Amino acid sequence: MRFLQLSDFAGRIGDAFSVDVEGQAASFTLVEAVRLPGRPVPGMVREPFSLVFRHEAAVVFPQRIYAMNGSTLGDFGIFLVPVARDRDGFLYQAVFN
Repeated sequence: MRFLQLSDFAGRIGDAFSVDVEGQAASFTLVEAVRLPGRPVPGMVREPFSLVFRHEAAVVFPQRIYAMNGSTLGDFGIFLVPVARDRDGFLYQAVFN
């Protein structure tokens, strides 16, 4: 299992990631990658961060773990939560702490 860090995504804003949605590949675009506020605690391995993806669909997908693939990151699982809708689709957030 890959241990993801903010640095894996920081330079990839605007990149498309392939997400397996019930056996079909869907394209999610990374629109935000930010460090979350917090204080270091003993044993902390990474700084907390948040990712926001947009998917241009008329329907919202439920929160759950999705299989995702990034061209340089390979395959990994990610827990996505729908957090907003705008005129271009739905926004999904993943928080890493």
